[in-house]
Amino acid sequence: MLRVIRLYKIIITFAPFLYHKVALCMPIFNQINMIFKTLKTIAFTALATLTTLPMMGQDLLANQAPIDRKMKAVDSVAFNQLLRVEATELPGTDLYQDWDNRYVSRANGLLPDEFRIDLRGFHMPTPSRVVTSNFGARWGRQHKGLDIKVYIGDTIRAAFSGKVRIVRYEPRGYGKYVVIRHDNGLETVYGHMSAQLVRENQVVRAGDVIGLGGNTGRSTGSHLHFETRLCGVALNPALMFDFKNQDVVDDYYVFRKSTYDRESAQATRLRGAGGSVAATPEPRTHEVAAVTPAPRQKADFGNVRFHKVKKGETLYSIARKRGTSVDKLCKLNRIGKSFRLTPGQVIKYN
Repeated sequence: MLRVIRLYKIIITFAPFLYHKVALCMPIFNQINMIFKTLKTIAFTALATLTTLPMMGQDLLANQAPIDRKMKAVDSVAFNQLLRVEATELPGTDLYQDWDNRYVSRANGLLPDEFRIDLRGFHMPTPSRVVTSNFGARWGRQHKGLDIKVYIGDTIRAAFSGKVRIVRYEPRGYGKYVVIRHDNGLETVYGHMSAQLVRENQVVRAGDVIGLGGNTGRSTGSHLHFETRLCGVALNPALMFDFKNQDVVDDYYVFRKSTYDRESAQATRLRGAGGSVAATPEPRTHEVAAVTPAPRQKADFGNVRFHKVKKGETLYSIARKRGTSVDKLCKLNRIGKSFRLTPGQVIKYN
């Protein structure tokens, strides 16, 4: 009993002091309690998020799978369609086995028994309508192209779109020449030029300027030597080009080994010089060359200057820029004052 009374007295004595201390510590306890509750909330939220994300990811992958399968099917269809289009538009892609910048006549592929050549989208290499020498036998050797009368400095253009394979100089043959491989399977050769205005491996479009007419190499007078080749084999250009009418013979030319010789002879009779190969003897070529003798042409070429037409330029603006007259420009280039210039065209001004 005495112990109880003594304990009671102690409690009564220290109660105010203890109450005061507890009252001071209560705010701290409340803050700690709030922090604890906040941490608990964050922990529960993070746990719920981590539990939910894998489930959402699985759902997303599950939903994406059919889309991936559909896109894969669409991609395959589109890719196959693209291959079919390319095979249709670029039939010459599979004809050639290699690409080199050295040889003109080396067979670059196996000549097919039959092959359709698309002649649409063409551009005549020159506006000249005069064929001076035919394809075929000439002076005891084979002439592999057509000779078209041009003058030194005349603009020469790409016959079709394609890629320049060769830009070289052959003093005992083509002179300065260019070879272009075209998307339709043909390769065209432009020989005896005075200047080459393209570089090897350059992509060109039909009608782009590739050089200037000349009298270089084995040549007796200024002209364009024009060849059309398929897999390295020379074909008669008259089968495809009608220089007299400045047009192609049709939208397509179908080459067939079995009928080529007969068709070539007929094309020469219809569109060649003089009506046939036999009707183009050696004196005729010399007569054409004699109109503009080689020594005089060489002397003129040293003084001839050229201007490459830019967008928006006219004969009048070029005459002012070059310090000459429109009449002189027209006379030098054999054009009229109303002639419409095209960007990239090369004209003489002196």
